[in-house]
Amino acid sequence: MATDTTDPFNAIVDAPFDSALSDRYLVYALSTITARSLPDVRDGMKPVHRRLLWAMRQLRMDPSTPYKKSARVVGEVIGKYHPHGDSSVYDAMVRLAQDFSVRYPLVEGQGNFGNIDGDGAAAFRYTEARLTQVAMDLMAGLDEDAVNYKPTYNNEEQEPELFPGAFPNLLANGAAGIAVGMATNIPPHNVAELYDAAIMLIDQPDSSDAAMLQHIQGPDFPTGGLVVDSPAAIAEAYATGRGGFRLRARWSIEKEKGGGWTAIVTEIPYGVQKGKLIEQIAALINDKKLPILADVRDESDSEIRVVIEPRSRSVEPDMLMESLFKMSDLEVRFSMNLNLLDADRTPRVMSLRQALLAWIAHQFIVLQRRTAHRLDKIRDRIELLDGYIVAYLNLDRVIEIIRTEDEPKPVMMAEFELNDRQVEAILNMRLRSLRRLEEMELRKEREGLENERSGLEALLGSEARQRTRLKKAFGKLRERYGPETKLGRRRTTVAEAAPARDIPLEAMIEREPITVILSQRGWIRAMKGHLDAAGVAAIKFKEGDAAAFDFTAQTTDKIVIAAENGRFYTLAADRLPGGRGFGEPVRLMIDLDGDIGIVQIFRASIAEKLLVAASDGRGFLVRSADILAETRKGKTVVTPRLGAKLKLVRPVDPRHDYVAAIGDNRRLLVFPLSELAELSRGQGVQLMRFRDGGLSDAITFVFAEGLSWPMGGDSGRTRTEADLAPWRAARGAAGRMPPNGFPRDNRF
Repeated sequence: MATDTTDPFNAIVDAPFDSALSDRYLVYALSTITARSLPDVRDGMKPVHRRLLWAMRQLRMDPSTPYKKSARVVGEVIGKYHPHGDSSVYDAMVRLAQDFSVRYPLVEGQGNFGNIDGDGAAAFRYTEARLTQVAMDLMAGLDEDAVNYKPTYNNEEQEPELFPGAFPNLLANGAAGIAVGMATNIPPHNVAELYDAAIMLIDQPDSSDAAMLQHIQGPDFPTGGLVVDSPAAIAEAYATGRGGFRLRARWSIEKEKGGGWTAIVTEIPYGVQKGKLIEQIAALINDKKLPILADVRDESDSEIRVVIEPRSRSVEPDMLMESLFKMSDLEVRFSMNLNLLDADRTPRVMSLRQALLAWIAHQFIVLQRRTAHRLDKIRDRIELLDGYIVAYLNLDRVIEIIRTEDEPKPVMMAEFELNDRQVEAILNMRLRSLRRLEEMELRKEREGLENERSGLEALLGSEARQRTRLKKAFGKLRERYGPETKLGRRRTTVAEAAPARDIPLEAMIEREPITVILSQRGWIRAMKGHLDAAGVAAIKFKEGDAAAFDFTAQTTDKIVIAAENGRFYTLAADRLPGGRGFGEPVRLMIDLDGDIGIVQIFRASIAEKLLVAASDGRGFLVRSADILAETRKGKTVVTPRLGAKLKLVRPVDPRHDYVAAIGDNRRLLVFPLSELAELSRGQGVQLMRFRDGGLSDAITFVFAEGLSWPMGGDSGRTRTEADLAPWRAARGAAGRMPPNGFPRDNRF
């Protein structure tokens, strides 16, 4: 069968695939941008919202009328105006009714319309709705030729292209949408502040972006909270149309008996579901990511009340809340992108000032069209009144013509010099209306209309009068939504917060005394409290095991383990196993092979600097901050030469000025501490020279106070050698035999 080439829908077009695809995708993209996702700068509406409100208006769902079923609204919208799924229309309607989603709700719902916990609304067969006064103000003027109308998708009805009302819906309620290749995200604002800024722009359209901030503090979210950005950051975001706002929850301290306290959150950030927020905070507790937090409870009813309980009353409230701001959605960032459709339906990013000016320009057009429409109505009425006055003055003759003439219209037109419309109005009058044909009343009404017409004509001819009229209209609406009203009261506080401080891990942990014990077989545990020698001696170990190291610390301390291979490992004291049982193998906590011995375990805060040395006598000074490791693999600090291993780690007192080193060959050397290098990693320098053996021990001390060492046995006495001149030499010397009485194990 031959192809009908005259039918454009049945013709085969030979075109490159890439160009055909790009053309069709471009059409789809433009449709998504202009007819679905981006709001119009003039009324702030997307097509689905505009059609929804228009359908409710056609159904006479005014604020003063009873509620109607939501299902009826959804059916009306998808049947006449918006041929899409019912769920998309109902979801849009539900959002317009949620006072936690929309700053100034356009729909008043009755029934379950969802809640801030994230629960959805009931099905549309169960809920009812009607318009709010805000919606009526937004649509005011639709019957007065204020905007153009267009056919619906099936050409059976008419719908407005946009809404004319003097309510600044775009900036008052905000908007969000994702199109193709672009998106928009506009925060809501306080209407009273918007009207103040608009009135200023009417008088001073060339005002700067900075001048806007004299009236507009910042966003005003439905759920309140605090915007904590600096004025400079807010000003830049509004001037460019792009930026963001840090939004925090509002909280306060509630004191308890005994000195305790809890933090009470009464407002949460916009867009955050309360149920998920509490789950998020509870996960921090369960995962032990915030040790200073004990519990979170939801005690909300109609008002939000989230109770946050600290681990102890010694926890600083600001520190706890700042931690939660960082780790949970108690603080969020609202990204702003003022990407809008301008009056030419072209998408572009506007500043706050440009968006307001575009809306004001639309209001001038609406005012002019409504005025012209009213003038047409007045002219029509005056024309009829002129006819009625003629009929009144000649009432008997008019009645006679009607009774006697077969075609009274041409006779009356010729005799009284009336036009067709005037005569038709007279002929259509009912008899009971004749009593109203009183000349004084007719002339009084005509005079009033003439005065109104002259005023409206003057309004149309004077831009100054239009500015005055518009400012007056804005002023009346500002009173309706002013800060003293429940709906108009500002909910979000704009106040710059102090710069975020880095909270040390120690501050997250409750400070408690512990005694850390590492056994000879490498089992580690932390006993509660600071134990003395007798307490440590009473601790039980596995058979064949005993204490190798023990020292006191706090749960806020970092514990450092030094291994023979020169690697240093860091453990958190609060994460050590408790005193019940025998503890846990320390090698399960760090990546340390079983054949590598542990040289020392100590608190990282034991000293600012440490003396480290290998068995071959090479060593150096290292800062405690440089040995801390972030991972299980530890950190290489000492790199011993082949055949050597890390021998010792000693804390260095700030007062110490000399080093004493002794070798396996029982030779003692004393030299100035200043001759020792300070490194963060390496082999170091030679402390002393050996003919055979290696380094046995080394220590720092105050030269003027002499060198001390413990006496043998259990006496607890020490001996001090004051005259160290025989052993004092340069670093790297061989040294001499130690004084009489020096320990036989060559250890200080």
